[in-house]
Amino acid sequence: MSSKAEILNRIKANQPDLVTELPDLNLLGSENFDTLETYKTVLKGIGGDPVEVSNYQEIIDYIKANYNLDKRIITTLPELSEIASLDWNNVDPHSLQDVELTVIKAHFGVAENSGLWVTDDILGQRVSPFIAQYLAIIVHKKDIVRTMQQAYERIGNQEYGFGTFIAGPSKTADIEQSLVLGAHGARGLIVFLLD
Repeated sequence: MSSKAEILNRIKANQPDLVTELPDLNLLGSENFDTLETYKTVLKGIGGDPVEVSNYQEIIDYIKANYNLDKRIITTLPELSEIASLDWNNVDPHSLQDVELTVIKAHFGVAENSGLWVTDDILGQRVSPFIAQYLAIIVHKKDIVRTMQQAYERIGNQEYGFGTFIAGPSKTADIEQSLVLGAHGARGLIVFLLD
């Protein structure tokens, strides 16, 4: 027997039992903290802006006050048709290159990292949140979970063609270790926290 075979046989003979109990992940997220305040604090820390609203009219008013309505704004939400185009879902994704603001809705958010879960059924086009100059995402306050473990419990058995967590505007610190927002995606992110 070669020395290599002998070493491999010794390793094989000295394996630990494969029956090990998995840790109880229910403890994660059981800490007592204010989920909404944690979400807002983390979002601000990574360059996003939380805005609490009671209804869609407050979202419309905010967008009117803070964005140029002469530029292209798109959404998948009929409630925002007063300020944003709804007829862009079936166009060539390259035609979205001039979008100033995309407004979408998230399925839920995660407090510990301010991530927002979105899937292709609510995006319209997969590229829509990444090609716009600015991104606004609406999430119900009641739909914010504490941890990624709780988030994965929600999506673990779902079926979707495309899904991603979006947290904050795009950023990089590769060039001379200087943080740059909007380097390869939306330059800014507003999260509307809806009652």
